[in-house]
Amino acid sequence: MPLQDGGPAVPRGRQVNGEVASVPSLGDPSLRSATAPGGSRTDVMAEGWEPGPAQSDGDVTPGGAPQRAWKPEEALMTELSELVQKVVKSSSWWERHGVDISILACSVLLLPAGFLCLRSAQATPFLAGVLTLGVVHHTLTVKGSHLASHNALTESKSWGKVWAIFFIELCSAFTVEQATYNHVKIHHGYTNVIGLGDSSTWKLPFLNRYVYMFIAPLAVPILTPLVALGLLRNVEWKAALRTLCCMFLGLYCHYWLLLHVSGFQSPWSALLCMLLTRSLLAHPYIHVNIFQHIGLPMFAAERKPRRIHLMSLGVLNLPRNALLDWSFGHSLISCHVEHHLFPSLSDNMCLKIKPVVSQYLKQKKLPYNEDTYSSRLRLFLQRYEELMVHAPPITELVGIQ
Repeated sequence: MPLQDGGPAVPRGRQVNGEVASVPSLGDPSLRSATAPGGSRTDVMAEGWEPGPAQSDGDVTPGGAPQRAWKPEEALMTELSELVQKVVKSSSWWERHGVDISILACSVLLLPAGFLCLRSAQATPFLAGVLTLGVVHHTLTVKGSHLASHNALTESKSWGKVWAIFFIELCSAFTVEQATYNHVKIHHGYTNVIGLGDSSTWKLPFLNRYVYMFIAPLAVPILTPLVALGLLRNVEWKAALRTLCCMFLGLYCHYWLLLHVSGFQSPWSALLCMLLTRSLLAHPYIHVNIFQHIGLPMFAAERKPRRIHLMSLGVLNLPRNALLDWSFGHSLISCHVEHHLFPSLSDNMCLKIKPVVSQYLKQKKLPYNEDTYSSRLRLFLQRYEELMVHAPPITELVGIQ
């Protein structure tokens, strides 16, 4: 999936509800208290977040161009981090980790019921089994893998590695090293930076809008392990061997249970059921990944804003949804802005700090992007060529040069 090159246009605006609103200038006095740590700090916060004084300058983009220090902007991120840290310190283990661990544990406990429901020859229990296994699969592979990649399930790095292997490799059929690098280091470190974290890997410009939005997601369960196999050449042989074993074990266990517990009579019917359950929520999975970043301001690597502006401009929250909140987690749905600012917090903690973050950004006259699922879907269908086929335009923020 090719990365898109930056286009020549430099509009000064952002998408909210499909409309272009003016982007506040960093030269505006209302914004002269802003952002935080750049790329190097992002990696630290992703692995074990402890809010503290924001780093000053010395941030260097991949192109090697140093960014200027904006001390008032660093003060903004430091102040917000201190507010969030107070919430975190006052929260119990149950709030920090227990709620999300319980959701994942409940999902695992629902697996036997799902496989047994598929034994029924009646439509209602059989469909209940498909629905149960589909929701459980996405809860483990999306919510579980996402939290594990950020080490948000536990405060122990050793156990974090174990959970990452379980959720990402065994359940999701992907490789931990590449998943962590691409998501944590690149996407979070360079959100909406052209050629790095601009979500280009989600674009398939040779497909038309309807095929991409409504048919292509059905292929996600097939493409995921194939892409993972292609990426194994970039990891050490021991990690590659471990990944292959975990991928095979996870896929074969699913297949074996369908044959011997659910009672499928032929391999093809079992494989078809695997595809059906693993693609049950593939449409919202693809949609969420593009809705929350593409169509928002994009930046050149050598001229990206510092952290708080990068995340407030380039990230969008969707409304709460019971099914997606359970399967994908709050940090991927209604608290995506909070997650990008504080990526090592669990889904439940992102939900808890949401009022603090939203009030703070609005108080400081910083963008806090929110839109509905239906509105973003209409926007992408109407402007698919511009957003998903052509190179995204670079946003120029006055005062950041």
